[in-house]
Amino acid sequence: MLKYISRRLLYMLISLYLIVTATFFLMRLAPGNPFTSEKQLPPDIQANLNAHYGLDQPWYVQYGEYLLKVVQWDFGPSFKYKARSVNDLISDGFPVSLTLGVEAILIAVAFGILLGVIAALKHNKWQDYGAMIIAVMGISVPSFIMATILQYFLAIKLGIFPVARWETFMHSILPALALASSPMAFIARLTRSSMLEVLSNDYIKTAKAKGLSQGVITIKHTIRNAMLPVVSYMGPLSAGIITGSFVIEKIFGIPGLGSHFVLSIANRDYTVIMGVTVFYSIILLLSILLVDIAYGFIDPRIKLAGRKKGE
Repeated sequence: MLKYISRRLLYMLISLYLIVTATFFLMRLAPGNPFTSEKQLPPDIQANLNAHYGLDQPWYVQYGEYLLKVVQWDFGPSFKYKARSVNDLISDGFPVSLTLGVEAILIAVAFGILLGVIAALKHNKWQDYGAMIIAVMGISVPSFIMATILQYFLAIKLGIFPVARWETFMHSILPALALASSPMAFIARLTRSSMLEVLSNDYIKTAKAKGLSQGVITIKHTIRNAMLPVVSYMGPLSAGIITGSFVIEKIFGIPGLGSHFVLSIANRDYTVIMGVTVFYSIILLLSILLVDIAYGFIDPRIKLAGRKKGE
């Protein structure tokens, strides 16, 4: 296990280096600069700003300094937020995005597995058809469309939830539901197909022949083995939900990291764009690593370190 984790950490560092490098050069190749606006700056002020932020140095000097700062966990100052660094924006906004993301993940996993299990146990019955209709709708409707639908019916028409803002727990329910709708549907379909495959195995038929109840068979034998595809989806899901909250945060007026990222694109705030991209890349890589490690605990038959030669 330790050998596998060490090897994966090395791959993560290589991947992260490539991401940092690609992000740096893409920002440098983008047209304009962080100080481009409708009002043209005088040349002297433009030169002073470039000198202050080190933009007047050769690209290889800027690249080397940026790599050194990333290693030191310093993403530099923001070009648009006065007297604030990218680290400050991440520290302020990420806890909000994380809270929203965790709530959406819990909703997606809980209801997705529930719908998938019901659909599999009631295969080709109205429960199965109903669960799959919900799943198809969840996959077909984008999260930002779902957000407006929930706002209109549950907030404006019925007045059950607040329309927007981020103040109490009630303010988090609608954005979490909108964010969880698509992954919940995908988990439901994964769980259903995996459950149907497991239910057709011989050991399930043997358990039924021994007189075990449906509940015992489902909980002890079926669900655990059927969860492997869902677990493999959890890594990209976790990072995808947290990073996918950008648009949702903007719709609901949530002061998370996503709102800063969207605003930084409009403002050409390159340091914020690069810092947030690298930060979320680290989350994605760590999520995938944790999922791979969890595989070994869920199903001991999976050998993370690989088989020896001759086996």
